[in-house]
Amino acid sequence: MYNDYVDINLTYIVVVLVVIFISMTLHEVMHGYMAYWLGDDTAKSSGRLTLNPISHIDPFLTIILPILLAISGAPVFGGAKPVPFNPSRVRFGELGAALVGLAGPLTNFVIAFILFGLYVALGNPDPDQLLGMILRTGIFVNLGFFIFNMIPIPPLDGSRVLYAIAPDWARQGMEIIERYGILIVFAVVMLFSEQIGTFMMVFLEAILKGFSWVFGV
Repeated sequence: MYNDYVDINLTYIVVVLVVIFISMTLHEVMHGYMAYWLGDDTAKSSGRLTLNPISHIDPFLTIILPILLAISGAPVFGGAKPVPFNPSRVRFGELGAALVGLAGPLTNFVIAFILFGLYVALGNPDPDQLLGMILRTGIFVNLGFFIFNMIPIPPLDGSRVLYAIAPDWARQGMEIIERYGILIVFAVVMLFSEQIGTFMMVFLEAILKGFSWVFGV
């Protein structure tokens, strides 16, 4: 029984890692493609328009944090190295920059929606079996990425939306914060992990209810 327990947990961790690598790679690539479509080739010239996950991995946000959350049973969330882009080069000014920011989280939202529909279409496969585990992990991880990255703290993607509507004095303050963004995100996660988990669970359950309504389950 102990060996079965270890095997299941190791399988789950591997599934979480694979899902994270695929999800965060698509997340970051869509940032780059949106920026490129809006006129900025910074991501392309930096080699970030690639599906190679190694180019996007942040050791803490992509690997350590999600694995710790998965082991603890908390909602899994994380991020990757931000794709570079030049807001002054994209069309539509701050609106264009906001679209670049939204492209990543919305990609995760769409992936979660598709996987939820597939899960329902396949008759809700057993989450203890590999197929059910992959689908459920894909849904929860992608929703975790979506919700976490929409928090409006620089350099998280939600801050780009805030940039578009904030007054100049607020933008200046956000630019200062963004210089130390990863450290601030790390500190917030460490100090307020319980509150973040509760916040994310509320939104996650609300989104899942919406998905259930759409698919009639």
